[in-house]
Amino acid sequence: MKRQALLCAAVLLIVMPRANAQKPFTLEQVMSAPFPANLTSAKQNNRVAWTMNQAGRRNIWAAEGPGFTARQITKYNQDDGQELSGLGFSADSNTIVYVRGGGKNTAGQVPNALSNPAGTEQAVWTVAWSGGEPKRIDAGHSPDISSRGMIAYAKDGQIWIAPLDGAEKPQQLVVRGQDLDPHWSPDGSRLAFVSERNDHAFIGVYDVAAKAVQFVAPSVDSDGDPAWSLDGRRIAFVRRPAEARDAPHGYFIAPDKPHPWAVWVADAAAGTAKEIWHTSATPQGSFPYMAEDTGGVINSVANNQLVIASEEDGWQHLYALSIDGGVPKLLTPGDCEVEQWSFTPDKKTILFNSNCNDVDRRHLWSVDINGDHLSQWEKLNGIKWSPVALSDGKAVAYLGSGETVPATPLLTTFADHATVNQALMPLSRDFPADFLVEPQQVKFKSGDGLEIHGQLFLPKDAKPGEKRPALVFLHGGPMRQMLLGWHYMYYYSNSYAMNQYLANRGYIVLALNYRSGIGYGRAFREAQGRAGRGAAEYQDVVAAGKYLQSRSDVDAKRIGLWGGSYGGYLTALGLGRNSDLFAAGVDLHGVHDWPTDNWDGKNIPAELTKLAHDSSPVTSVNTWKSPVLFIHGDDDRNVYFTQTVDLVSRLRENGVEIEQLVFPDDVHDFLLHRNWLAAYHAASDFFDRHFKTPGN
Repeated sequence: MKRQALLCAAVLLIVMPRANAQKPFTLEQVMSAPFPANLTSAKQNNRVAWTMNQAGRRNIWAAEGPGFTARQITKYNQDDGQELSGLGFSADSNTIVYVRGGGKNTAGQVPNALSNPAGTEQAVWTVAWSGGEPKRIDAGHSPDISSRGMIAYAKDGQIWIAPLDGAEKPQQLVVRGQDLDPHWSPDGSRLAFVSERNDHAFIGVYDVAAKAVQFVAPSVDSDGDPAWSLDGRRIAFVRRPAEARDAPHGYFIAPDKPHPWAVWVADAAAGTAKEIWHTSATPQGSFPYMAEDTGGVINSVANNQLVIASEEDGWQHLYALSIDGGVPKLLTPGDCEVEQWSFTPDKKTILFNSNCNDVDRRHLWSVDINGDHLSQWEKLNGIKWSPVALSDGKAVAYLGSGETVPATPLLTTFADHATVNQALMPLSRDFPADFLVEPQQVKFKSGDGLEIHGQLFLPKDAKPGEKRPALVFLHGGPMRQMLLGWHYMYYYSNSYAMNQYLANRGYIVLALNYRSGIGYGRAFREAQGRAGRGAAEYQDVVAAGKYLQSRSDVDAKRIGLWGGSYGGYLTALGLGRNSDLFAAGVDLHGVHDWPTDNWDGKNIPAELTKLAHDSSPVTSVNTWKSPVLFIHGDDDRNVYFTQTVDLVSRLRENGVEIEQLVFPDDVHDFLLHRNWLAAYHAASDFFDRHFKTPGN
């Protein structure tokens, strides 16, 4: 077969022979690999599309059976910071709908990382499968395409509808509240959406012919996540009970408590509804909020069944539930987590990835909706995600990576998935795959005895008896997990590249999976005393530093920290509390004072606000001695820029050595590739100046 068409699993994911000598490569080389995302398939013609970020140039690519030759659909040729998302096919598969641009901040501004005086926007676009110039539909996001050729989307808290061909002007559904999450019925005659009303929320249904909206069983509770039955007669949705207005809210400071939820089913025509199942009132019965972004809390499948996500057994798993009610049936058992899922065209089989049997990786699985034929598709090293079945029900596209091979779109079939994987795009010849290292899984105990996992990157040219500087990498989130291979998220794919680059420059790097991250169960993720409740995860950072100190190949006086977002928080905490252990650090857009601006939570009692403040780096400035580099974009919508402004001011008063790199108008997850390169070059240079000695 053609060179770019075949990429056997043995080539992609099995350990390959590598040169023993360490050869330097540039940061530009190791970050040159395009990053694929937003993989989606059409209902006809075995077509598949995805986005590709090539050094900041974001475009839509596509392939079609039987040859599946990849081709570029759009022609955006600049590193302009304009994201692509929301990909979807029209019913006939001849048009691709997508969103270009990011969402608004609290001031109503869309990201403008280039500081373009002309401004930017977030808008819904279409492009023909055959190519050509894209067509702008309207400003907005979250498009959903009907079987009748209409697009529903959200704009400024309202739902709008427009024809796919642009023949008529968009029409607004004038409904009070913040309206979002539109979903067309299978026949395209009605549209379900969520209408948020501050302390409650309704499911609304718009009848296209009648031009009327009715609300489904309105109550004081919060309804969301609507899912149409396959025949279009019923709508399943989530109902979360009302909470008192003075109840503390927030993920990082507020006290932990159960957040139960229930599945309701409505008669779409009558607007009546009834509860068919509810969770326990335990912490495990809380709403599985991660599932909203990885496959959906509720999905309608064949045989009048629903597939729901739940953490009732302490892990995120999928369950089958009759649309008429009953006891849910566990479909994905094990002390492991299901993360991303989709369905075959007949809605009888689930495709998913999980870390079952391999906790620090992701593999593809399938299972029938009745629980039969649970199967792991391969057992080789590597990371697999985003599986989507093609229209013939035989081929499956997915994204995959290895320890030394970055993410790429792949294709397989139900018949030969265990042996053959067809690569839809070749790896660039300039990419330094042969000179990367394969990270090792390490485990050690934290201060309270909890087992902690990490990935260790060792320089290839290390000599016996030689002591190297070492770095602990701290991921953000904190609902993230670093893996034994290139990551499935763009942010952490970049972080993995940086860790490889640092190892190539002679550093020993430990990527730490501290408590409050995903992959190790709900109890680990929702650890007692985490974040602003006491910073319990910090003891894992200390344990990582002590683990490195115990290694004969590490110079105990040259151990540093680096990380972004929540990882920036832990980096700052480490430098402030333990400058004796951590000699320098790079803090990218970190949290430095939990209660600042009340950005997390409300109605927090004074004693908990004090605990949150005491759990923050700002309370350790008097013991902070180690030099630090701060990196932050000043249009950050996740961690306010003032977090860094405030901490730098405090550290300056104490004479701490500070460096800074600020990106005007860029956001949390840097939109410009050039800014990623600038940030990582600055970090590498910072550590070189503080840790490297002549000849090492």
